[in-house]
Amino acid sequence: MTIPEHLLYTKEHEWVRIEDDIATIGITDHAQEALGDIVFVELPAKGRKVQAGEAFAVVESVKAVSDVYAPVAGEVVETNELLESEPEKINTDPYGEGWIARVRMSGDKVELLDEATYTTYLEE
Repeated sequence: MTIPEHLLYTKEHEWVRIEDDIATIGITDHAQEALGDIVFVELPAKGRKVQAGEAFAVVESVKAVSDVYAPVAGEVVETNELLESEPEKINTDPYGEGWIARVRMSGDKVELLDEATYTTYLEE
């Protein structure tokens, strides 16, 4: 399982990369492994306002349907439309081509964990 050092994580197994005021969000390698083969992704609408901790996307696998929670508050400015035709990118490249959405941050964040803290959290 991969946990890149340059990203931040949530206890709900989302990752976030913050660049200026834009947060790129996806689900972690741990989450995609637990879900199994991803078969469908419901992306949030561009322009949607989200609150930190709010469910804003859905990932469906052969095992389960899971909400994806926004780690930050803000407005969805971009979604990964590749996932509409290739949802399995979340399985094969969760931290790269498998990103889900980009949010322009405008407020609160949930508790974000660094790589070491997230790793410890997974081991508990």
